[in-house]
Amino acid sequence: MNTIFQAVASRLSLPLKAVEATAELLDGGATVPFISRYRKERTGSLDEVAVRAIESALAQERQLQARKDFVKEAIEAAGAMTDKIAAQLEQASTMTEVEDIYAPFKPRRRTRAAIAREKGLEPLARIIMAGRAADCHASALRFVGHGDVKTIDEALEGASDIIAEWAADSARLRNMTRNAYRRSASLVCSVPKDKVAELSATPLAQYADFSQSVRRISSHQYLAIRRAEREGLLKVKFELGDAADSLTDALCRAYVPREASKACAAVIEDAVADAAKRLLRPSVENELSAELKDEADRVAIDIFASNLRQLLLASPLKGHRVLALDPGFRTGCKVVALDAQGNLLSDAVIYPVPPRADVEGSRRTLAAMIEKYHLEVVALGNGTASRETEKFLRDSRVIDPARIFVVSENGASVYSASDIARHEFPDKDVTVRGAVSIGRRLIDPLAELVKIDPKSIGVGQYQHDVDQSRLKDALDYTVMSCVNAVGVDVNTASEKLLSYISGIGPALAANIIAYRAANGDFTSRAQLRKVPRLGDKAFELAAGFLRVPHGADPLDNTGIHPESYPAVARIARSLKVAVADLPANPEVLDKIDAEALAAAGVAGKETIADIVAELRKPGRDPRTEDNEDAFQAAVESFDDLREGMTIPGIVGNITAFGAFVDLGIKENGLLHISELSHKRVASVADVLHLGQRINVKVIGIDTARRRISLSLKDAE
Repeated sequence: MNTIFQAVASRLSLPLKAVEATAELLDGGATVPFISRYRKERTGSLDEVAVRAIESALAQERQLQARKDFVKEAIEAAGAMTDKIAAQLEQASTMTEVEDIYAPFKPRRRTRAAIAREKGLEPLARIIMAGRAADCHASALRFVGHGDVKTIDEALEGASDIIAEWAADSARLRNMTRNAYRRSASLVCSVPKDKVAELSATPLAQYADFSQSVRRISSHQYLAIRRAEREGLLKVKFELGDAADSLTDALCRAYVPREASKACAAVIEDAVADAAKRLLRPSVENELSAELKDEADRVAIDIFASNLRQLLLASPLKGHRVLALDPGFRTGCKVVALDAQGNLLSDAVIYPVPPRADVEGSRRTLAAMIEKYHLEVVALGNGTASRETEKFLRDSRVIDPARIFVVSENGASVYSASDIARHEFPDKDVTVRGAVSIGRRLIDPLAELVKIDPKSIGVGQYQHDVDQSRLKDALDYTVMSCVNAVGVDVNTASEKLLSYISGIGPALAANIIAYRAANGDFTSRAQLRKVPRLGDKAFELAAGFLRVPHGADPLDNTGIHPESYPAVARIARSLKVAVADLPANPEVLDKIDAEALAAAGVAGKETIADIVAELRKPGRDPRTEDNEDAFQAAVESFDDLREGMTIPGIVGNITAFGAFVDLGIKENGLLHISELSHKRVASVADVLHLGQRINVKVIGIDTARRRISLSLKDAE
């Protein structure tokens, strides 16, 4: 086990003691948010990124060790284990190395080499590999007439098949082939003749005659190519070009024994050339495909998770009563009134746009709802008929146009048909539920978006093409991380939101909701211990992330963990004030000497620093509230655009190759990574974030395909 910890520490360049402490906490059931927030003294103040990295690296190293143990047992069972193989297994640091060691001992299908062995030709293969035979034909003659071997050529072919398999199992030759592909291979695409027209009508048409070095191909390119290949639109292959012959020559030189006779060398060289073409290169190409896919998945998943984090942590517009609209043409625009907590007050349907275009009737309905329920802002879904409905709202002047916010509808339909929505609004149809979700996203994006499968939120890149298990793990972790970073009000949080709190999960979340319904609001964190099945461990992991506003103890509305309450009491005594006098009292808090208190054993220095930070802004939402102004579009339609014009936009999605920008019209513009700056930009996320408001220059308009190219260069 210590070897695994050392490997993790080395890989991540972290202190071994910190890795061991973190691993012990993780193995004990602690979550990443809990460890990074409340166990800083034990981990050496590792942040959440480092703790998460340790968690991932531990899983990988343990998987590697499990594979090593399996391979060791398999080789021992075959009676082939040697001290050399055991040492190689012990030293192997990657799964590839382990598989290369295991390759000669793997159970095989009935290969050409296996058939040759059945004919008794392995001794001939060993004679040739020994290299001492002056005449291989003479050596082969001895095997004719035995084991169904009828001719000398058949004997030599069988021996060559066995030698080819040995060569393909050689770790050295496999590494030489891998290195050649990584250094010189290109990925080349071609279009089947019967698919030319079909491909040209898709966004994948740009890959029709695509060729790129495997060293330079980007993640989004590889995922797009794989999708096109899967759909039968492209044929894809690896090409080595001139390096193919050089590779074969190098493999022969490496495998043919120096002392081999000319006759033996010729047979071995032919066998190695056959192995290269038939076994080694196809196998390495499969490996390379898997490596490219793995890296492309990693990049795409990281981008998706980063985008999701930004979306979940978007500024809430709390304290406002909302008029939310889910726009539509024929079926009308669904309208709901929500109070500041997102509770549904009323709903209606209006028809302000064609085909009915009941502008006056729609205006009266909205004006009445706004007046009756004192609605302050508008949340307008960005789907079908959004721009037309927005124009109606601005023209009707039922509310200040500066208070109209366009909100992403992505995933709203998923929520509206979910069990959660049915439970919340059993007597409302999906259209009303969808409008409620749109409004709640404006009030508190995090609380509403956690109810939706993250993959349905629409801020990813090729999310359906990546490893779904890895994607789910990354996105679930991101949601949990965001929820715990913000904390939740235990008296208003939904069951779904509570389920993401450290140590809670779906079952305990349901129990908390049931207890709250039966007993009323919680008045203290300590009361959580009365929730059925919420034991000491769950309380330890969860309590610091659950808030109890207006409770008897002011500390219950902070991120200070109950285990630190005695430390807060000692701090208060040292300052000769009551605990209730500490929160939001900078004059008193400035007198705290963290080092002196730590030396006196009150708590660790890191814990004291966190306590003081929480006391300075008790109950503070870490999300900045900069969402007070609605976006004002500069154009009303695609036809208003002109090359060279500079217009405002909002970053709606970030990918590896650029960002999509909402310009206030139906079509989003593409801001390619090459147009972010006059200087080279390594990552779009280094320059932009979701929801960021920017001015962009229109540099290209494709009217036929309704595409808009944008630039940040020289945009004023």
